Amino acid sequence: MRLAKSISLERTRLFTKRSFFSFLLLSFATITFAQNSPYSLYGLGDQLPTTNILTRGMGSLSAAYRDGQVINFNNPASYSAFLVATERTSREIASGRVVFDVGINIDNRTLRQPNNANKFSSSNGQFSYIQIGAPLRKNWGLSFGLRQLTRVGYNITRNERIKDPGTGLPIDSVITQFQGDGGAFLPSIGTGVSFGKFSAGVNLGYLFGKKEIGTRRAFINDTINYQNSVHETNYSFGDLFFNAGLQYSDTFNNRTALTVGISGNWKQDIKGRQDIRRASFIRGASGEEFTVDSVFQQNDVDGTVTFPAMFNYGITINNLATDTRRGWTIGTEFLQKQWDEYRFFGARDSVQNSWEVRFGTQLTPNNKAFINNRYGQLVSYRAGFFIGRDYITAGGDKLPLFGASFGLGLPVWNFKDPGRFRRSQYSNLNLSFEYIRRGNDDNRLKENMFRISAGFNFSDWWFSKRKYD
Repeated sequence: MRLAKSISLERTRLFTKRSFFSFLLLSFATITFAQNSPYSLYGLGDQLPTTNILTRGMGSLSAAYRDGQVINFNNPASYSAFLVATERTSREIASGRVVFDVGINIDNRTLRQPNNANKFSSSNGQFSYIQIGAPLRKNWGLSFGLRQLTRVGYNITRNERIKDPGTGLPIDSVITQFQGDGGAFLPSIGTGVSFGKFSAGVNLGYLFGKKEIGTRRAFINDTINYQNSVHETNYSFGDLFFNAGLQYSDTFNNRTALTVGISGNWKQDIKGRQDIRRASFIRGASGEEFTVDSVFQQNDVDGTVTFPAMFNYGITINNLATDTRRGWTIGTEFLQKQWDEYRFFGARDSVQNSWEVRFGTQLTPNNKAFINNRYGQLVSYRAGFFIGRDYITAGGDKLPLFGASFGLGLPVWNFKDPGRFRRSQYSNLNLSFEYIRRGNDDNRLKENMFRISAGFNFSDWWFSKRKYD
């Protein structure tokens, strides 16, 4: 009996990532997806949006984006632009505009195989980020918050007939279930300072998360008593994490500003641990799992996650009115990620170096020639797109990327005085609508995703010192 268990467990050894993808393709018509894309098996999981919701509507520009009432956490050099009023009224001096920004995402993903009518969809909603930014003094700002970087979530079940490797004859029917769960988060604090036309900034954070992957196989047989098997590996990781940025900004004709920026992080090692379990099990009447025999178990095995270097280079041109809220912005940038450097507990993965080219624009008209409506003239209209190559190479595929976005910045009305907006407060509801395509008809799998993001950006003059007549 012990030998039969060992044979069963050997037959049900956890698939490698390459065989996992081949298995996924061969059984595409019979699998069921839940929670998320099976692509989240690779790397630290599916990468979530890396920019704030305002700039997502502009193709996710960030390297050279600079606005005193927006927290651009991708380039901490922009923190130096947070607004300070040295003498705003006769009663207030040394005021700082504190900015609060929170965002959420809802996405719908559809996976399909070219020339196959079957498709599999899943919808997900999740927290994106929460950030607070404030000026410490003129040309010096501080920001802190929390954001989610990646998400692991898949559940795939398949019925199949396994064959004897020697004779090629069918042996038994089995049910195999692949599951994954986890994700990565980054709480951070950063500062940025300006020296004339140059700005520099750095973020210090603690990158942490988990990745839990498992395979369960059950034999369907009425004559031989095979044991069900489970292969689980649970990873956890966490360590300090740094990223930095530089910006150069110059103004022409008192209205047009040119900003050039670079941001990113270098390769960093994140400490981690793993728990490994290989066992046989049975299920109770209500579906609960009971371990029959632990074949192998090892806990608290130290390891390292090597996070790859990423760099972003960009340029923006702004033409703004004197109150800095009306006008237009246009920009472009190039993003590269060195995924060839990535290691997960010493192992390589099915990933490659990736890149993106992004374009984006924003218009806040305040002009009757565009919109003959007072509120509509204060709305910011955004659009953008990007092209590139994805970091996943599962099954040897090179997945092309394409994305397009549209966004709105909707000022929040002051209900106490509906005839005007408060000058002291500036609050926006930012919306972005994105379409992202991963892969095409030349790949064995392609994914289409629609994402809606909503963020609330609130700012007000805080920490005011008052003087009296």
